[in-house]
Amino acid sequence: MTTRASRSPRRRTVVALAVVLAVLVGFIVRLVDIQVVNADEHIEDSLEWAFSGSRDLHGSRGAITDASGNTLAGSILRYDVVIDPKNTGDITRAGEDDVESTLTWPEASGLIGSVTGQEADEIQRIVASALAADPADQYEFVQRGISTEQYRALADLELPYLTFEQHPARTYPDGAVAGNLIGFMGTDEVPLAGLELSEDDCLTATDGQLRFQRGKDGVIIPGTEVEDPAVDGGTLQLTIDRDLQWYLMQLIAEQVQDMGALSGSIMVTEVGTGKIRAAAEFPAVDPNNVAASPDDDRRSRIFTDWFEPGSTFKALTAATVIDAGGQNAQSTVVAASTETFANGARVRDSFVHPAYNYTLTGVLIDSSNAAISRISESVDPQTRYDYLQRFGVGAGSAVEFPGEQTGLLRPAAEWDNQTVYNTTYGQGLTTTLPELVGAYGAIANDGERVPLTLVEGCTAADGTVTTADAPEPVRVVSEDTATQVQQILENVALQANYADEIAVPGYRIAVKTGTGEKSDPVTGGYKSGAYFTTMIGFAPADDPQYVVAVTLDEPTKVKSSVANAAAFQQAMTQVLKTYRVMPSTTEPPVLPKFG
Repeated sequence: MTTRASRSPRRRTVVALAVVLAVLVGFIVRLVDIQVVNADEHIEDSLEWAFSGSRDLHGSRGAITDASGNTLAGSILRYDVVIDPKNTGDITRAGEDDVESTLTWPEASGLIGSVTGQEADEIQRIVASALAADPADQYEFVQRGISTEQYRALADLELPYLTFEQHPARTYPDGAVAGNLIGFMGTDEVPLAGLELSEDDCLTATDGQLRFQRGKDGVIIPGTEVEDPAVDGGTLQLTIDRDLQWYLMQLIAEQVQDMGALSGSIMVTEVGTGKIRAAAEFPAVDPNNVAASPDDDRRSRIFTDWFEPGSTFKALTAATVIDAGGQNAQSTVVAASTETFANGARVRDSFVHPAYNYTLTGVLIDSSNAAISRISESVDPQTRYDYLQRFGVGAGSAVEFPGEQTGLLRPAAEWDNQTVYNTTYGQGLTTTLPELVGAYGAIANDGERVPLTLVEGCTAADGTVTTADAPEPVRVVSEDTATQVQQILENVALQANYADEIAVPGYRIAVKTGTGEKSDPVTGGYKSGAYFTTMIGFAPADDPQYVVAVTLDEPTKVKSSVANAAAFQQAMTQVLKTYRVMPSTTEPPVLPKFG
């Protein structure tokens, strides 16, 4: 029989064990809660205590490619070399056969400097200065922006007090090819010019961050890392063709130097789409070495300069008088080399001749200022102004390139007696190359002007594609009017005195030249003997596919637009070859020069 005395110790033991088990269960539950259920939250909390740290994670800036996906601008990895001053010193290592060797700090600093291009003394001073300011310093830069090859060489040294932080840097594989369009970055990786600047929203990466705990020795504690990943920038695809751009850049560089000009450009657009297939210029900037180019050569003159277009505007006047003035390609006008008009204005041609009974076609073949002025009287000045606006003069382009200039076209009400006639042959106003190319594109495209584009679209890191909203095409003249002007310009290519120099065997070509006077900022008048020359045309004339324009700023060997002929012929030939345009199979309509 069990007594009360014997039951009491057993009960106390059971109660004690129950209490102990309850406490253990409580600890286990709490441990699971800390280490499993709410582990992420507690890691976040732990990163805020004394030895927490973080590191920026850099996304790559997006690439810029040509129409076929060839990289024009991309990102590569660069590395910053970081040293731990507190833990620098001699290093003892076990070598072959377990024989220990010692690498002293002065020896190590020499090895580091041999890779980074610094003297050993300089590296030692970095460490000494850091420790003098803070004996516990564990983070100082030795060198920033080293290459991958340098990084690997330093990593092979296996120095425990060296770490490396990687970040993207910009590179341009083809150098100056399209450099003035692409633009460039500053030393702090901030976009400064060109498409790098205007399309920064597409190209910019979103940086992330890696947060972690460090032990007292500065080493990251495994399992404490928390990462907010970086997001790479988008890929910007352009409309230009890299190989064609390269060829035309070589061509215009040669022509500028041969003609002793200040600068030059070649622009190519696709008639039906308005896509810019090349925009080559010289001098050019290499975005890899911007400092090698003067400030004025770092921009795109194609988009940022304006000029008096000269006789290239006679085609726009011809289109206007046909569309609104009841004229046609064979309408006649009598004009001598100097004409005096009822309002007192006087207009002269560049060559002396008696009164000719020109056809409108002949006016453009001989490029007669006096005759185009006479026939322009079939429409009033306001109507001509309205047509110039529809052709896009003074409006810039839909590209909206950084710093893009627009032509200066004053309202017709502000034209004085002389300007009324000067504007018929491209004086008394200015335009830009994109505006001029767009206007000729309208003639080539059967009277409809398609806005120019330079960017195909942006593809984000997640694959989302965004294309720019382009303005709607503008009907400038009727299809019949455009066809007549196409035939007039083809006859210019056939009958002008430079016809043999621009002929492309197998193809029907349409063309017009312009020799614009340059203003003199000192006198306020025109600069003596200085001209801006242009040759612009399209092919095939019977089915226009591409517009090609060549400009030269102040050529000195040949001062007229004939200076552009060789470059125009070679450029047009290359464009037709690049895009495999079929040769013409029909004969051109030969129109009379005189009535």
